[in-house]
Amino acid sequence: MNIRGIYKTSLINFPGRICTILFTGGCNLRCRYCHNPELVLGSHELERYSTEYILSFMKKRKRLVNAVTLSGGEPTLDPDIEPFLKELKAAGLDVKLDTNGLNPSVTKILAVEKLIDYAAVDVKTSPEKYNALTGRPVDFGTIKETIALLADFHVPMEIRTTCVPGFAEIDDFEKIHQSLGRVNRYYIQQFVPSDNLLDKEMSALKPYSSPELHERRAYIKSFADICEIRGE
Repeated sequence: MNIRGIYKTSLINFPGRICTILFTGGCNLRCRYCHNPELVLGSHELERYSTEYILSFMKKRKRLVNAVTLSGGEPTLDPDIEPFLKELKAAGLDVKLDTNGLNPSVTKILAVEKLIDYAAVDVKTSPEKYNALTGRPVDFGTIKETIALLADFHVPMEIRTTCVPGFAEIDDFEKIHQSLGRVNRYYIQQFVPSDNLLDKEMSALKPYSSPELHERRAYIKSFADICEIRGE
């Protein structure tokens, strides 16, 4: 498994769990606001952690940490994801998958094999704006397919959107609503400008104000059972 980063302890990434976050290298998108460009473009230059190291590391910390979040990059691109997650599950760890939703066939295998206990699907923006934000042609129907199959296999999940100015307008959420229908959990998170973004021009954007974020939350609550703001 192409693990290129480890965040030892998170209290908020995996609902109800204390987890370690593992970051995979490589991604099939080029999101302009990405905070991990080194994982997207230059992961081969980062230290690679072996499966043996990760399992040993997790076993030593099992009294403190009982779960793993597999993030990225995009984890479903890795051909070794299924055997890797089988080893994590065999070690008694719960697994959360962070995904952009563009590999439903892989996600289905993980769901069928009961290798994921929770999933977070990133919905970047409305279908019409996807290409402009992600730098790649995207079939939004593929993301809908991933969300639907997770629901079909009863994998608890959340949908999340980073509120990038200009790409998270009320109109964008209306179009997301029209495409996805009603959902269970939806989290929006504040955009944080940084010099480390993949597109340096994005660092000059002014984030939405707190009232603007709450306006978006209020709309999303019309089609989501739960909607919360992260990083306000």
